[in-house]
Amino acid sequence: MVLNIYQYVLDLPRWHFMAMLFSGYLFYYFVEVVKRPILAVKDGPLKQFLIKNVPEIEMKFWPTFWCVESRAQTVFASILRASVLSNIDYRRELFTMKDGGEVALDWLETNCTSDSPIIVILPGLTGESQAEYIKCLVMSANRVGIRTVVFNQRGLGGVALKTPRMYCAAKCEDLCEVLDHVRALNPHVKMGATGISMGGLILGNYLAKHADEAEKILTSAKIISAPWNVFKGCDSIQKPYLNNMLGRHLADSLCRTVDQYEILKILQSKTIKEFDSHFTAKHFGFKDVDHYYTEATMHDKLHSIKVPLLCLSAADDPFQPLDALPLQDAETSSHVCFIVTARGGHIAFLEGWWPTSREQYMSRLFSQFFSVTLNDKDHEFEKISEQLKQDVKLCE
Repeated sequence: MVLNIYQYVLDLPRWHFMAMLFSGYLFYYFVEVVKRPILAVKDGPLKQFLIKNVPEIEMKFWPTFWCVESRAQTVFASILRASVLSNIDYRRELFTMKDGGEVALDWLETNCTSDSPIIVILPGLTGESQAEYIKCLVMSANRVGIRTVVFNQRGLGGVALKTPRMYCAAKCEDLCEVLDHVRALNPHVKMGATGISMGGLILGNYLAKHADEAEKILTSAKIISAPWNVFKGCDSIQKPYLNNMLGRHLADSLCRTVDQYEILKILQSKTIKEFDSHFTAKHFGFKDVDHYYTEATMHDKLHSIKVPLLCLSAADDPFQPLDALPLQDAETSSHVCFIVTARGGHIAFLEGWWPTSREQYMSRLFSQFFSVTLNDKDHEFEKISEQLKQDVKLCE
């Protein structure tokens, strides 16, 4: 019986065979790939506000038809965005930290006014203001009249290190200084913040560890593709073979960053965890890499966050598996909302037949969220925020 079926398939004209394969893939795409995202947040004011004002969160995500696999999304997103997005002419501000360190703050204020709201953006592990995923967010914000300032971490963005200190996911003192500085320059405008990948960890730790301070400075925040559980994220990125290749690429980038300034010779590091063990943990005074990861991880800190926070992740992110996302904690949180698409890879979320349009899913959700929370002309979100603050006080 099986042999007869096999022979029948072999005898089919080639175009019949290709049509069968295409039909099968179409069925798979519409049934298994195209889905509404998971929405994890406590039923309350924030959830109701987002459903009403951010239509993207309840719409199906349609990944690029020929590029649904997570690693393919991750790689092609970087290549395609880099091909269509030219460099941005930022206004650069060199900001000196209290310890003498220096960072570049890159502003885009074109077509905005001094009263326009501001989003502070934290790039990923070795990212900076001209990274393709940063440029798409910056331009998306600019189109809705929001100013952006990209916080390039120490040693990045073309700025030489002035002190031995670099940056890590568990330390947010530099972010505290930058936010205080931006607030001092703009005391009367609404501010938001976005962290991508490791930048999301830094922002998340700031929101949790400096909750009262953050509540005074920020109106809303967004985290994209963060490795919420660093331990599980490292395990995932070290899996053979494609995940491990992505991990080694990042590890090589880290090694080049350190070697460039001759801080330590750690070029033998082949994974992110090895780099963190050889350099980051020691550099920042942690007992070992596990101690560092425990401090950096965010999956168990959601309860401390007081700023309304929207989090975007993909269930197939090679840097953070679905079971590492704190969705159960989010479902009991009044301030933290998770949106998890079935596909999307890491900082990718490509959609459309040929995903070269400037407004892709990630940037569209970004601009929708901050437009309704920062450009809050009817004060609807302001009322929601006050209600959330009162709820926190009742629970304390």
